[in-house]
Amino acid sequence: MLKGLFTSIGEYFILLGKALSKPQKRNVYLKLLAREFYDLGVNSFGLVLFTSFFVGAVVAIQMFNNFNASSFPIPNSFVGYATKVVLILEFSPTIISVILAGKVGSYIASSIGTMRVTEQIDALDIMGVNSANFLILPKIVASVVFNPILIAISIVMGILGGYFAGAATGSWTKADYITGIQMYMPTYFIWYAFLKTAAFAFLIATIPAYFGYNVKGGSLEVGRASTQAVVWTMIAVIIMNLLLTQMFLS
Repeated sequence: MLKGLFTSIGEYFILLGKALSKPQKRNVYLKLLAREFYDLGVNSFGLVLFTSFFVGAVVAIQMFNNFNASSFPIPNSFVGYATKVVLILEFSPTIISVILAGKVGSYIASSIGTMRVTEQIDALDIMGVNSANFLILPKIVASVVFNPILIAISIVMGILGGYFAGAATGSWTKADYITGIQMYMPTYFIWYAFLKTAAFAFLIATIPAYFGYNVKGGSLEVGRASTQAVVWTMIAVIIMNLLLTQMFLS
């Protein structure tokens, strides 16, 4: 088992070396990049907006209930502050990235895997095209550039969700919530959130690409590779989250 794991890790880094080389044709690469921006980023807008809005509302309600259950009086304005901090530090960068690992990761693994089993990748190699660079690099760049935008939108929508939760329940006033949002928070929290978002985006693009690129068999194996890609990407994101938190916040 360990031998297979280390073999896979070695193959993963060898594939990265091929994928991260300079593109052979700039015009073709830019067209592929534009398509990946749409497929990997724009198509995820709806899911990110919906999830972030309602989870932001839930976080705000839970914060309010916990503060009221405390034996020490905590002003309602801290509901807005706590919701903002939770969204920036953990929910938006980590949980949304895990969700994207399922949506985007399965798409990447299945699309590249289908090209492998239909021998399209072999055809590219025969023509002298660096197939790893041609297929994987645009996905890496699109994910690393676009995922932070999705996370920024997620943070805003989560805060709006908390605002409307207060308006709907009447548990805290709009003025208190806005006051909490405006309370001071260390700037490096934001840099930390986007730094780990970029790291997660790299994993979300490359791990499923590895599984899809190395598929052997037919359509059934493509499905299995997609499932494995999603599982291992989620594991990698969680482990990376632990490492980055320990490095930057401890």
